[in-house]
Amino acid sequence: MKKIGIVGGVAWPSTVNYYAEICRRSEQRHLANHLPGAPSTPEMTIESLDHNKAVCYLGVEGDEESWSRFDEYHRSALRRLEASGAEFALMASNTPHHRYDAIVRGVGIPVLDMFEVVAKESARIGATQVVILGTAVTMGSRRFREAFAKHGIAGEGPSEETARSRAIQLVADLQLGKLEGAAERMKDIAKSSTQRQAGLKRVVCLACTELPLAFRPMEALSSFEIDGILYINTTVVHAAAAFEWAVDANGTG
Repeated sequence: MKKIGIVGGVAWPSTVNYYAEICRRSEQRHLANHLPGAPSTPEMTIESLDHNKAVCYLGVEGDEESWSRFDEYHRSALRRLEASGAEFALMASNTPHHRYDAIVRGVGIPVLDMFEVVAKESARIGATQVVILGTAVTMGSRRFREAFAKHGIAGEGPSEETARSRAIQLVADLQLGKLEGAAERMKDIAKSSTQRQAGLKRVVCLACTELPLAFRPMEALSSFEIDGILYINTTVVHAAAAFEWAVDANGTG
């Protein structure tokens, strides 16, 4: 299996979930193939960044120079992973993928694009319209919308500012470990951000690696349905794609 490099720490609980999901899939593969001995797991190196520093480095849309520190902070971590012998890498956070093209510039190993694999998985499960919930950057990301559009999906953040603000606050609370009442808050935001339309699934993309923490019993699933709304868990989808890259002999996932 190929060695995986992970840019983590933004934030640390989701980085733990990435590591656990990749190892869990290794064990499942071992059991499914009735292989002898202990399960093999991919070698991994994690570059854990300072979450507060990453947030402070966020730029302003339309001002490329304002993103220079944010981009370089993540790019330098990817280069350190490359130097460690990682054969490909992933950034265990949604927000940096808004800056994917700038961040991976000059990096000599493949970096698994979360937005692309999430859009591809959304199409596979039949989504045609998706509400994106996450940080302000991710909910407004043109790059994420374009990734969905390539797969015939209309992806947008909530149309109402109230729902956006509530989602941002929930992310902040989950980052601080405030889990009490998080599931009900998440369901209320999802309901207010989606509309029932005949023949269409109500689909919400949990596009922040902290948001699945609101649904602890479901957080190991790539998608799950609650109260008539289908949720897509970007953390599990991304980690699953990373595992497939690690075991694929051709290196193409």
